[in-house]
Amino acid sequence: MAMVCLTDFEEYAKEHLSKATWDYYAAGADECCTRDDNILAFKRIRLRPRILRDVSMSDTRTTVQGTEISFPVGIAPTAFHCLAWHEGEVATARGTEALNTCYITSTYSTCSVEEIVAAAPNGYRWFQLYVYRDRKLSEQIVHRVEGLGYKALVLTVDVPYTGKRRNDIRNQFKLPPHLKVKNFDGVFQEASVPEDYGIPANTLDPSISWKDVYWLQSITHLPIIIKGILTKEDAELAVEHGVQGIIVSNHGGRQLDGGPASIDALTEIVDTVQGRIEIYLDGGIRTGSDVLKALALGAKCVFIGRPAVWGLAYKGEEGVREVLQILNDEFRLSMALSGCRNVAEINRNLIQLSKL
Repeated sequence: MAMVCLTDFEEYAKEHLSKATWDYYAAGADECCTRDDNILAFKRIRLRPRILRDVSMSDTRTTVQGTEISFPVGIAPTAFHCLAWHEGEVATARGTEALNTCYITSTYSTCSVEEIVAAAPNGYRWFQLYVYRDRKLSEQIVHRVEGLGYKALVLTVDVPYTGKRRNDIRNQFKLPPHLKVKNFDGVFQEASVPEDYGIPANTLDPSISWKDVYWLQSITHLPIIIKGILTKEDAELAVEHGVQGIIVSNHGGRQLDGGPASIDALTEIVDTVQGRIEIYLDGGIRTGSDVLKALALGAKCVFIGRPAVWGLAYKGEEGVREVLQILNDEFRLSMALSGCRNVAEINRNLIQLSKL
């Protein structure tokens, strides 16, 4: 069967992954309103295409944090890639490297950061980080990834506690015995403590606050990008605390149900930040025209979570490449059909604002 669009990969993954694995990746919090709205919100946005603009040549390249990538779509941090494909994150890293874009490696990887770097030595990578009650754990992993050449830290700030994902509870979701959170291999003693997604429950620190951003700056020279901001107030605080970027994100609708779709939160954040730092977005990107809409509303780059996992489930590294290539091709076509020759020409005039 020809894989023509991202939903083809979604259907394949749903058919071929175990129920518990599919449910884990698909899960949203509570009634999944925010998860579903991430996708629906893009469909509500209408474009204002310009015509007769000579789009015989087009250029999808852009930069993030000063580094050029081939097009403004990267891989968002998602956990446990070995559940989808035996090589796991190593395959994701290779697939992303082949397309010359950014891969944000999850703390909750089933391959170690060292294995990922060895598999794709020339890949452009950021590392997603949580703050743990034991700060030493966070500090050690920061120093490891800094030494390995990761180019930024992505601090996830919307998980003081894990959201309630009903199917994971019903399925009593646990990592199978042959897999583990590789970055913490040997760190946690095998104990009878209840487990929360591969590590002992209560490892995450719910007391995390803005002062931890200063703490993180004190232990690393890497740029810090905050992931999980949905309001202009927090965007302003992020700028004031000297971070280098924001990922507008609701964690794929997996944390607070009833919050805004990422794309609906983007405009107020862009208007507040006024270009002082770069703004990215994840959640709900399924087509090239979604990418175009996000850039038109002020995102510098977008990141895909679940679609990367669907690509893995389909054919490992090759599947990840295919998903990215389809998005690249669709984005290039949407750009041309709306009269844009390069990303610099994409702006808010492309959006029919009365529909927002």
